[in-house]
Amino acid sequence: MPAARRSFVVIKSPVMNTILWIAQALLSAAFLYSGICKTVLSEQQLIAKGQTGVAGYSNATIHFIGIAEILGAAGIILPWLTGILPALTPIAALCFAIIMLLAAPIHYRLKEPRNVATNITLLLLSLLVIWGRTRAL
Repeated sequence: MPAARRSFVVIKSPVMNTILWIAQALLSAAFLYSGICKTVLSEQQLIAKGQTGVAGYSNATIHFIGIAEILGAAGIILPWLTGILPALTPIAALCFAIIMLLAAPIHYRLKEPRNVATNITLLLLSLLVIWGRTRAL
């Protein structure tokens, strides 16, 4: 691998790099699952699965969010892994953080503390990836 690309794949601390990869994998898995569900399941099925934040939105909006989440799941991993446009990885993490900032108040209003906790956890993972990967650019 050329030296110019290697700096984007591994940061100086192997431990921190591993932590960031774990955070990226968790974010990717969570948003890939959520995105697939939103693109193939109905609003009622999503609500039954616990994705209550979609209540009242049109199918087109739910599908759009699902597709965006699937693309984000790829964007949190692939740019950093390949070294091609690695700045897209912290941008994807920023988008995930924004989604979580918007989702948490919805779940709070619905009196769903477990979903709020999930939103906060994903927000913190996103902020970690933003911080760690931006430092390495």
